[in-house]
Amino acid sequence: MIRLSAKHLLLLKTIIHLGSLVPLILTFYQAVNDQLGGDPVEALLHFTGIGAFNLLLLSLTVSPLAKFLKIGMLIRTRRLIGIYAFVYALSHFLSFIFFELQLEWSLLISEIIERPYITVGFAALVILLLMTATSAQKVQQRLGKYWQKLHNWVYLSALLIALHYIWSVKSDITQPIIYWVILIFLLLLRKDKFIKPLKKTKKTTKRLA
Repeated sequence: MIRLSAKHLLLLKTIIHLGSLVPLILTFYQAVNDQLGGDPVEALLHFTGIGAFNLLLLSLTVSPLAKFLKIGMLIRTRRLIGIYAFVYALSHFLSFIFFELQLEWSLLISEIIERPYITVGFAALVILLLMTATSAQKVQQRLGKYWQKLHNWVYLSALLIALHYIWSVKSDITQPIIYWVILIFLLLLRKDKFIKPLKKTKKTTKRLA
């Protein structure tokens, strides 16, 4: 068993803060100063989008990793990583609005409605927003059992992001497929979590029948 002290947890959270914020700030600085190559908008969208997906997958890795290593305190980093996943997803969306659409709000609405990969991406962002807004401990206490039900939607948001990613790629889909494999593996680690509600539903259906 590996023990994680309060100081180690603080150090780990500091690394998460720095590892998330510094690259994001640096990339936006490079974008503003035209240092992201021939297509800075595409580079910015890719960085923020893939960053959001990476952080979300990392947040989904925390629980099985903490269980495997028997480090309960590691769970305390999950919320912070999840918040940064939302920050990157929001940065991705805002970059799309400001740099791709040039603040054409009517065009944004039509894009969300008419382009499936943007539709699923926007839906994932809304889910991440709801989870971030309800991630505080006080809100968790107020919501009670409904809090866990709400935060189980993270799995749907991850699937929507994976779908958004593979639909947005126009040529080589090797990398999106790799991300799909990683996501499916992380979901399979939680198979019991998905099977139990199905069993309860079947039992309820039999009783009603």
